[in-house]
Amino acid sequence: MAIRALGSVMELHGYYRSSTSYRLRCALELKGLDYDNLPVNLLESEQKGTAFTSRNPFGSVPMLVADGRSRAQSMAIIEWLDEAYPDAPLLPTDLEQRYTARELAYAIATELHAPLNLPVLKYLKTEYGQSQDAVDIWYRHWLARTLDPLEQRLAQLRVSDFLFDKPGFFEAVLIPQIYNARRFGFDFSDKPYTARIEAACLAVPAFQRAHPDAQPDNPANKD
Repeated sequence: MAIRALGSVMELHGYYRSSTSYRLRCALELKGLDYDNLPVNLLESEQKGTAFTSRNPFGSVPMLVADGRSRAQSMAIIEWLDEAYPDAPLLPTDLEQRYTARELAYAIATELHAPLNLPVLKYLKTEYGQSQDAVDIWYRHWLARTLDPLEQRLAQLRVSDFLFDKPGFFEAVLIPQIYNARRFGFDFSDKPYTARIEAACLAVPAFQRAHPDAQPDNPANKD
Protein backbone atom coordinates (compact mmCIF):
# COMPACT_ATOMS: atom_id res chain seq x y z
CA MET A 1 0.00 0.00 0.00
CA ALA A 2 1.29 3.44 -0.89
CA ILE A 3 2.33 5.73 1.93
CA ARG A 4 0.89 9.24 1.89
CA ALA A 5 3.57 11.92 1.96
CA LEU A 6 3.47 14.47 4.74
CA GLY A 7 1.28 17.43 3.84
CA SER A 8 -0.23 17.44 0.37
CA VAL A 9 0.32 14.56 -2.05
CA MET A 10 3.55 14.86 -4.01
CA GLU A 11 3.35 15.83 -7.69
CA LEU A 12 5.69 14.19 -10.17
CA HIS A 13 6.09 16.21 -13.35
CA GLY A 14 7.80 13.99 -15.90
CA TYR A 15 7.77 12.28 -19.26
CA TYR A 16 7.01 8.60 -19.65
CA ARG A 17 10.16 7.76 -21.63
CA SER A 18 12.60 10.08 -19.86
CA SER A 19 15.17 7.97 -18.01
CA THR A 20 15.42 10.51 -15.20
CA SER A 21 11.64 10.60 -14.76
CA TYR A 22 11.59 6.80 -14.91
CA ARG A 23 14.28 6.47 -12.22
CA LEU A 24 12.35 8.78 -9.91
CA ARG A 25 9.16 6.77 -10.47
CA CYS A 26 11.13 3.65 -9.56
CA ALA A 27 12.34 5.28 -6.36
CA LEU A 28 8.86 6.50 -5.36
CA GLU A 29 7.32 3.10 -6.06
CA LEU A 30 10.06 1.18 -4.21
CA LYS A 31 9.52 3.42 -1.18
CA GLY A 32 5.75 3.05 -1.40
CA LEU A 33 5.15 6.79 -1.58
CA ASP A 34 1.92 8.15 -3.01
CA TYR A 35 2.17 10.77 -5.78
CA ASP A 36 0.20 12.35 -8.58
CA ASN A 37 1.69 11.77 -12.03
CA LEU A 38 1.51 14.97 -14.11
CA PRO A 39 2.93 14.44 -17.62
CA VAL A 40 5.19 16.98 -19.34
CA ASN A 41 5.46 16.55 -23.10
CA LEU A 42 9.14 16.86 -24.01
CA LEU A 43 8.41 16.49 -27.71
CA GLU A 44 6.42 19.73 -27.53
CA SER A 45 9.04 21.38 -25.26
CA GLU A 46 6.54 21.95 -22.46
CA GLN A 47 9.44 21.85 -19.99
CA LYS A 48 10.85 25.01 -21.58
CA GLY A 49 7.69 27.07 -21.18
CA THR A 50 7.47 29.91 -18.68
CA ALA A 51 4.88 28.10 -16.57
CA PHE A 52 7.37 25.29 -16.00
CA THR A 53 10.67 27.19 -15.79
CA SER A 54 9.23 29.64 -13.27
CA ARG A 55 9.14 26.66 -10.91
CA ASN A 56 12.16 24.77 -12.27
CA PRO A 57 14.76 27.06 -13.91
CA PHE A 58 16.64 24.03 -15.25
CA GLY A 59 13.76 23.45 -17.67
CA SER A 60 14.12 19.70 -17.30
CA VAL A 61 12.23 16.71 -16.00
CA PRO A 62 11.56 15.33 -13.56
CA MET A 63 10.31 17.93 -11.16
CA LEU A 64 8.89 16.76 -7.85
CA VAL A 65 6.64 19.13 -5.93
CA ALA A 66 6.84 18.08 -2.29
CA ASP A 67 6.57 19.79 1.08
CA GLY A 68 5.91 23.16 -0.56
CA ARG A 69 8.97 23.09 -2.80
CA SER A 70 9.52 22.36 -6.50
CA ARG A 71 12.52 20.03 -6.58
CA ALA A 72 14.72 19.38 -9.63
CA GLN A 73 17.55 16.95 -10.48
CA SER A 74 16.54 13.32 -10.08
CA MET A 75 19.56 12.05 -8.15
CA ALA A 76 19.27 14.80 -5.55
CA ILE A 77 15.54 14.14 -5.27
CA ILE A 78 16.05 10.42 -4.72
CA GLU A 79 18.56 11.01 -1.93
CA TRP A 80 16.22 13.60 -0.41
CA LEU A 81 13.38 11.06 -0.47
CA ASP A 82 15.52 8.57 1.42
CA GLU A 83 16.31 11.17 4.09
CA ALA A 84 12.83 12.69 4.33
CA TYR A 85 11.03 9.31 4.28
CA PRO A 86 13.42 6.81 5.88
CA ASP A 87 11.02 3.85 5.71
CA ALA A 88 11.89 1.34 2.96
CA PRO A 89 15.36 2.87 2.46
CA LEU A 90 16.87 2.77 -1.02
CA LEU A 91 20.44 3.02 0.23
CA PRO A 92 21.91 0.32 2.52
CA THR A 93 22.81 1.08 6.13
CA ASP A 94 26.30 -0.37 5.71
CA LEU A 95 28.84 2.33 4.78
CA GLU A 96 30.70 0.29 2.15
CA GLN A 97 27.49 -0.97 0.57
CA ARG A 98 26.20 2.60 0.37
CA TYR A 99 29.40 3.60 -1.38
CA THR A 100 29.09 0.74 -3.87
CA ALA A 101 25.48 1.63 -4.69
CA ARG A 102 26.47 5.25 -5.26
CA GLU A 103 29.57 4.35 -7.29
CA LEU A 104 27.54 2.33 -9.77
CA ALA A 105 24.48 4.60 -9.86
CA TYR A 106 26.49 7.78 -10.35
CA ALA A 107 28.54 6.15 -13.10
CA ILE A 108 25.30 5.88 -15.05
CA ALA A 109 23.86 9.24 -14.00
CA THR A 110 26.98 11.33 -14.58
CA GLU A 111 28.65 9.58 -17.51
CA LEU A 112 25.64 8.67 -19.64
CA HIS A 113 22.86 11.19 -19.14
CA ALA A 114 24.76 14.24 -20.45
CA PRO A 115 25.79 12.87 -23.88
CA LEU A 116 22.60 10.86 -24.39
CA ASN A 117 19.75 13.16 -23.38
CA LEU A 118 17.16 14.40 -25.86
CA PRO A 119 18.55 17.94 -26.44
CA VAL A 120 21.97 16.52 -27.34
CA LEU A 121 20.49 13.98 -29.75
CA LYS A 122 18.41 16.71 -31.39
CA TYR A 123 21.48 18.96 -31.62
CA LEU A 124 23.42 16.26 -33.47
CA LYS A 125 20.69 16.24 -36.11
CA THR A 126 19.81 19.92 -36.40
CA GLU A 127 23.26 21.51 -36.04
CA TYR A 128 25.52 18.78 -37.44
CA GLY A 129 23.15 17.16 -39.93
CA GLN A 130 23.62 13.67 -38.56
CA SER A 131 21.28 10.91 -39.68
CA GLN A 132 19.33 8.74 -37.25
CA ASP A 133 21.76 5.90 -37.94
CA ALA A 134 24.67 8.14 -36.97
CA VAL A 135 22.88 9.24 -33.80
CA ASP A 136 22.24 5.60 -32.91
CA ILE A 137 25.96 4.84 -33.31
CA TRP A 138 26.78 7.81 -31.05
CA TYR A 139 24.31 6.53 -28.47
CA ARG A 140 25.66 2.98 -28.42
CA HIS A 141 29.28 4.21 -28.28
CA TRP A 142 28.72 6.14 -25.06
CA LEU A 143 26.62 3.36 -23.57
CA ALA A 144 29.48 0.89 -24.05
CA ARG A 145 31.97 3.32 -22.48
CA THR A 146 30.10 3.02 -19.17
CA LEU A 147 28.09 -0.19 -19.32
CA ASP A 148 31.14 -2.33 -20.17
CA PRO A 149 33.06 -1.41 -16.98
CA LEU A 150 29.81 -1.51 -15.02
CA GLU A 151 29.39 -5.14 -16.02
CA GLN A 152 32.97 -5.82 -14.98
CA ARG A 153 32.32 -4.29 -11.56
CA LEU A 154 29.17 -6.38 -11.11
CA ALA A 155 31.21 -9.48 -11.99
CA GLN A 156 33.86 -8.55 -9.43
CA LEU A 157 31.12 -8.22 -6.81
CA ARG A 158 29.53 -11.54 -7.89
CA VAL A 159 26.13 -9.90 -7.94
CA SER A 160 23.04 -12.07 -8.17
CA ASP A 161 19.51 -10.79 -8.86
CA PHE A 162 20.10 -7.44 -7.12
CA LEU A 163 23.17 -5.51 -6.06
CA PHE A 164 22.37 -6.42 -2.46
CA ASP A 165 19.43 -8.21 -0.83
CA LYS A 166 16.70 -6.12 -2.49
CA PRO A 167 16.37 -3.56 -5.30
CA GLY A 168 17.19 0.00 -4.30
CA PHE A 169 19.14 3.09 -5.31
CA PHE A 170 21.32 1.44 -7.95
CA GLU A 171 18.53 -0.55 -9.58
CA ALA A 172 16.29 2.53 -9.75
CA VAL A 173 18.97 4.22 -11.88
CA LEU A 174 20.05 1.17 -13.90
CA ILE A 175 16.69 -0.10 -15.17
CA PRO A 176 15.66 3.11 -17.00
CA GLN A 177 19.06 3.26 -18.68
CA ILE A 178 18.68 -0.32 -19.89
CA TYR A 179 15.21 0.50 -21.21
CA ASN A 180 16.57 3.35 -23.33
CA ALA A 181 19.62 1.32 -24.36
CA ARG A 182 17.39 -1.42 -25.75
CA ARG A 183 15.41 1.20 -27.69
CA PHE A 184 18.66 2.06 -29.50
CA GLY A 185 19.54 -1.55 -30.22
CA PHE A 186 22.30 -1.95 -27.63
CA ASP A 187 23.44 -5.57 -27.27
CA PHE A 188 23.41 -6.98 -23.73
CA SER A 189 24.33 -10.54 -24.73
CA ASP A 190 27.82 -10.11 -23.25
CA LYS A 191 26.47 -8.60 -20.02
CA PRO A 192 24.92 -11.47 -18.05
CA TYR A 193 25.09 -9.70 -14.67
CA THR A 194 23.36 -6.59 -15.96
CA ALA A 195 20.74 -8.63 -17.81
CA ARG A 196 20.02 -10.77 -14.74
CA ILE A 197 19.41 -7.69 -12.61
CA GLU A 198 17.11 -6.31 -15.30
CA ALA A 199 15.05 -9.49 -15.40
CA ALA A 200 14.76 -9.66 -11.61
CA CYS A 201 13.69 -6.01 -11.34
CA LEU A 202 11.10 -6.23 -14.08
CA ALA A 203 9.38 -9.00 -12.09
CA VAL A 204 8.95 -6.63 -9.11
CA PRO A 205 5.55 -4.83 -9.01
CA ALA A 206 7.15 -1.48 -8.12
CA PHE A 207 9.19 -1.53 -11.33
CA GLN A 208 6.18 -2.66 -13.33
CA ARG A 209 4.17 0.34 -12.08
CA ALA A 210 7.08 2.68 -12.90
CA HIS A 211 7.62 1.26 -16.41
CA PRO A 212 7.00 3.60 -19.38
CA ASP A 213 4.39 1.17 -20.72
CA ALA A 214 2.25 1.83 -17.63
CA GLN A 215 2.31 5.64 -17.79
CA PRO A 216 -0.71 7.76 -18.73
CA ASP A 217 1.24 9.83 -21.28
CA ASN A 218 2.45 6.79 -23.19
CA PRO A 219 0.67 7.13 -26.57
CA ALA A 220 -0.23 3.45 -26.45
CA ASN A 221 -2.41 4.15 -23.39
CA LYS A 222 -4.39 6.97 -24.97
CA ASP A 223 -7.80 6.48 -26.56
